[in-house]
Amino acid sequence: PPVPAPPATEELPAWRRYAVAADTTAGAPMIAIVLDDLGIDTRRSNRAVALPAPMTLAYLPYADGLEAQTAAARRAGHELLVHIPMQPHGEDADPGPNALDMRLGAIEVLSRLDWDLARFSGYVGINNHMGSLFTESEDGMRLVAEGLRDRGLMFLDSLTSPKSVAKTTASFGVPTTTRDVFLDNTDTAAEVEMRLAQTERVAAKNGTAIAIGHPRDATLNVLEAWIPKARAAGYVLVPLTAVLNARRGIASQQASRP
Repeated sequence: PPVPAPPATEELPAWRRYAVAADTTAGAPMIAIVLDDLGIDTRRSNRAVALPAPMTLAYLPYADGLEAQTAAARRAGHELLVHIPMQPHGEDADPGPNALDMRLGAIEVLSRLDWDLARFSGYVGINNHMGSLFTESEDGMRLVAEGLRDRGLMFLDSLTSPKSVAKTTASFGVPTTTRDVFLDNTDTAAEVEMRLAQTERVAAKNGTAIAIGHPRDATLNVLEAWIPKARAAGYVLVPLTAVLNARRGIASQQASRP
């Protein structure tokens, strides 16, 4: 009789399939740096890709040439997010085209999420661009959670609102975590240096820290100088999924040393 085929191995969810292996040292505090708003300003986006450490790069879905930009970022050893525009508080704030906005109704929100997620490939999940109002909506975040769960993606709450209910995405089976520090709410080198020191303190205390910054000259200049110093001080710079795994109590895939 014919030999039965072995059972198909279950495919890894996208957040694990596209994760970048982390060079972790047992017990060393881990820092994940996430850079948002990439893709529009290609000069600064390219500077972010050239940083000599694994970054997590969040690309705006309405930027041009995303497949080429994000493929180059992955080749350089960075992890990718889709930086999903969401409805903010305040009529003056403009999150850009195809933003998730509950005033448009569930069908349109899901349609826009589909469009945003189809703009490039190879990403582990999403984080919110603006979204201080949308992330306070239980109904809105449930729609997002269902879309992410079905695609095997993770969610990073940028925490643009203290009333964010985004952690409810975890109750739908979506791996979810939250940023600790914003690096550059004020666009100065002194601010970024202060916030990186704060990030180090969080990592030393809790074992992990997630800091979000933007592709601005001051931020990129400070990061270029800070990366070797942070490593010399015993911090390990890792992609976002390594922190997510640590916070979920899961061992990360190790990067092989050359």
